[in-house]
Amino acid sequence: MTTARDTLDLGYSFCPNDTFIFYALAHGKVPTPTPVREVLEDVQTLNDWARGARLPITKISYRAYFEVMKDYVALRSGGALGRGVGPLVVARTELGDLSNKTVLSPGALTTAELLLRIVYPKVNVVRVRYDEVMPAVERGELGGLKVDAGLIIHESRFTYPQHGLVKLLDLGEWWEKDTGLPLPLGAILVRRDLPRQTQWALNEAVKASLEYAYAHPQEPKAYIRQHALEMADEVMQAHIDLYVNDFSLDVGEEGLRAVQELHRRAVAAGAVKASELPLFVESGL
Repeated sequence: MTTARDTLDLGYSFCPNDTFIFYALAHGKVPTPTPVREVLEDVQTLNDWARGARLPITKISYRAYFEVMKDYVALRSGGALGRGVGPLVVARTELGDLSNKTVLSPGALTTAELLLRIVYPKVNVVRVRYDEVMPAVERGELGGLKVDAGLIIHESRFTYPQHGLVKLLDLGEWWEKDTGLPLPLGAILVRRDLPRQTQWALNEAVKASLEYAYAHPQEPKAYIRQHALEMADEVMQAHIDLYVNDFSLDVGEEGLRAVQELHRRAVAAGAVKASELPLFVESGL
């Protein structure tokens, strides 16, 4: 999907945390080793595209990253990890044990579904687009199928009470208590076949883009609003405040341990194959 030999396509989602982070990079506000062109899509589409190594730089869930490690390596900057950021399981009423219940999921390659399956191996999962989860749970059915609960991500974390739903389980809270580590949600990947110097330069460009957004917080707002659809301003800002943090500037040693642990558990659960490839880019110097 590159438009010119000297341009790299950069895939990321419409979510405010992504448009906040990548505003400066997409608009030429910070130096890059190669010009980039924005390609905005929902995360599930980006996850699917990564299986075919379609984009040279892309946002992806960490769960999906573990499927495509032979083609991609994660940047240290631009990702989403943290505490209090986890996916939620919601329903119309309290349900207790979710084993053998039907739960809607936003996608097979989401970190959210991986965590759900680790906690409840016997849950019945039905997959829909993430913004279709809450309406179906509110109705209690999807195409005639009885729906017990839903797995929600992104801004749905802030708006589920408006659908008359209650929180059954905070999977991020479960992860933090069980591991003592922040929860890895999304990563920014570059193709492993790019020169190492280019990989590192792109890492630094993403970091500079976020630093620019922090230094000029009003400037990206119109761009964020353009892609936030009907999201209220306060929800848009809460989304940024929750998912953009110090781990977005650099994953750090604690973030690295968290990603290693999530990968270990995904392998142990039989969800992905083991890999000895480096998880993150290294300096090209």
